[in-house]
Amino acid sequence: MRQLFNYLKKIFPTLLWTAFFLGIFALVCFLYDVPVQPAVYAAQVALVFGALAVMIGFFRFRRKSMELEKIREDIVLAEELPEPEDSVEEVYQDMVRVLRQKMAEMEEKDRSSYREMIEYYTLWAHQIKTPIAAMRLLLQQEDSDRNRELLSELFKIEQYVLMVLQYLRLESESSDLVLKTQNLDDIIRQAVKKYAPLFIRKKLTLVYEPVNCQVLTDEKWLEFVLEQILSNAIKYTKRGSVAVYMDDREEKTLVIADTGIGIAAEDVPRVFEKGFTGYNGRYDKRSTGIGLYLCRRVLNRLSHTIRIESEPGQGTRVYINLDTVNLQP
Repeated sequence: MRQLFNYLKKIFPTLLWTAFFLGIFALVCFLYDVPVQPAVYAAQVALVFGALAVMIGFFRFRRKSMELEKIREDIVLAEELPEPEDSVEEVYQDMVRVLRQKMAEMEEKDRSSYREMIEYYTLWAHQIKTPIAAMRLLLQQEDSDRNRELLSELFKIEQYVLMVLQYLRLESESSDLVLKTQNLDDIIRQAVKKYAPLFIRKKLTLVYEPVNCQVLTDEKWLEFVLEQILSNAIKYTKRGSVAVYMDDREEKTLVIADTGIGIAAEDVPRVFEKGFTGYNGRYDKRSTGIGLYLCRRVLNRLSHTIRIESEPGQGTRVYINLDTVNLQP
């Protein structure tokens, strides 16, 4: 029905002119006293052929509209447009082809610039590891409060560099996922061991007992997620504890809970947005709003899910469901 309305709208001026000329024909027949029967017969023949022309034109219009609709659904892959019906339409199609060519050139230029940027930052992230390692060796030569403080800050720098590398890997077209059945306790222990100095420095208690759970996941990426969550828990917990345990209510759901400052209720729905820092970000000027965003992206690739429950002043609980219900090969 919509196509019929559009077609009638297109040919409406032609129909008006046809009606105008039919009126002139009838007026001439009346003025020259032409018998009614031949005039009516001529009008009927004209109307029949006119109706046939309208029907044929509508079917051609409908077929062409369907072709254009199909092209619009996949305009990137569409190579050929329908045959133009007149010179004006041919000019428009030439303009479309020129625009498509220019768009393809711009996209290729953007892809090339993006690849160069990724290569540069990847090279930078790898090169900066050398001076970081050298600084760590120098600081470890003397055990003092000052050196322990500097080692703690150096560890944060290493984690930020790791975050950059993981971000670049997520943005790249290839993926280095290696999915295997893993012992969850081994992954948790590796993450906890890395952050043990920060637990000791801030005098926080770690509450953890083996979870005895096997999960289908990527060890490296899941460990990265756990490290980011532990980092946030330590950063926003001044005193108390951080607990790691399995949720009794949900199968294969790991919980990381802290007794920190918590998250404002209005911020909880947005904590996984890229660059969102919320109230806590204004409290801690160093917050980037990238960590939890990367966590959700990584877990989505692994077909895991993540959600957060929190109350200001009461702490935060992060739930990671480790089922792989929608895993794509």
